[in-house]
Amino acid sequence: MNYHKLGNSELKISEVSFGCMSLQEDLDITEKLIHQAFDKGINYFDTADLYQHGQNELMLGNAVKDFRDKVLIGTKVGNQPRKDGKGWDWNPSKEYIIKSVEESLRRLQTDYIDLYQLHGGTIDDPIDETIDAFEILKKEGKIRYYGISSIRPNVIREYVKRSNISSVMMQYSLLDRRPEESCLRLLKENNIGVLTRGSIAKGLLAGKSPTDYLNYTATEVKKTIDLVKNISKDNRSMCQTAIQFVLENISITSSVIGIRTEEQLLECVLASNAKRLSSEELILLHNNLKPNQYVNHL
Repeated sequence: MNYHKLGNSELKISEVSFGCMSLQEDLDITEKLIHQAFDKGINYFDTADLYQHGQNELMLGNAVKDFRDKVLIGTKVGNQPRKDGKGWDWNPSKEYIIKSVEESLRRLQTDYIDLYQLHGGTIDDPIDETIDAFEILKKEGKIRYYGISSIRPNVIREYVKRSNISSVMMQYSLLDRRPEESCLRLLKENNIGVLTRGSIAKGLLAGKSPTDYLNYTATEVKKTIDLVKNISKDNRSMCQTAIQFVLENISITSSVIGIRTEEQLLECVLASNAKRLSSEELILLHNNLKPNQYVNHL
């Protein structure tokens, strides 16, 4: 496993990391899977207070409690559950963030969070107030670093200008190259790490049947799937090719993969050690489809 420093932080993160959102609600299965991931070199585990109404944090905290000092935990805040249990509302206020961290710390069975992330964000948020909340928590030692999870260029630019974020989590894959348009270079220039999600595009780049995806038709998606399949052949799996495409971008720190089974874990971990994509393969992948562009939140 390869490790990379996350932006301006001191965190060294495995280039393939564990997205906990898809974890099964079986504590024994979950604990075994997380332990296997750790044994195979994954050291960053990404969750959110929203996932499974907090149960996801509970499962992760329980699974890593015996080796907490050897792993990095990232979680997220900003989605406030409604009292009736039906959905949630966006709340990036200082008061809510400072209150929510206590609940996350309790569920995670830890006294600090390595990376605390705003779980979304809009240009109309009280951004300075949100930043102040994270800075307070950092000074108090409850979080080590903070970042945002956002695909919106206008929001990302504001946090780059006005805060000390260490990371941005964003969707990025062969079928979603929007970050290349305006965000990845900006973040690299400002020494801000990038954690990607959606590297295999809901399984399409791992072999699922073609369907429409973002602005691509099923026919265009099939074209990409066929190319990935052809490039992979005996060198690596389709999933590994898709992950390596993401990791070849110098702006990317780690590909956060939603892992649910042992088979998925083994395949994703091996992406770090599989034969690297050649320059010719990268050119083919880059030129396969016209890259997506942002049409909102510019």
